[in-house]
Amino acid sequence: MNIEFDLAAARGLAWYVREVAAELGLGGGCFFVQLDSPAHAYVAIDERLPRFPDRDLALVWDEEHGWALAVETASAEDLIVLAYLGGDVLPPPAVVARFACLPLSAVRLTSPEPPVLRRTGDHDDLVQRLGRCASGGQGGQAHPFVHLAG
Repeated sequence: MNIEFDLAAARGLAWYVREVAAELGLGGGCFFVQLDSPAHAYVAIDERLPRFPDRDLALVWDEEHGWALAVETASAEDLIVLAYLGGDVLPPPAVVARFACLPLSAVRLTSPEPPVLRRTGDHDDLVQRLGRCASGGQGGQAHPFVHLAG
């Protein structure tokens, strides 16, 4: 998705990730959004898993697989994905927060296969949904988390 060329979608993705962080009680400095293709986001969580006591826990999002819970590794290595939320690529922030707050014992500690919720460059409604997020779903528009059939 080339949302860097769609200012409303880029602002919407930042708003959406900020809302996820807020649902988790986290401040604005705990996340970042990357607009390169595929677009992705990272939210640092103030939790540690007993199995990985020296590694930070994070929520990560990308436009193909949606949200995942992961732990950090050495800087040159990929994150270790513990679980994917699945379902919709843009679930409501409260749903993402509930996923992140599952009892840690309920999280599988093996990397599952990522769900393919869409492909980078798909001509679906993701850009429009993110555009609605830019205004927080205001202005009489459909709620940004309502999936519209393409």
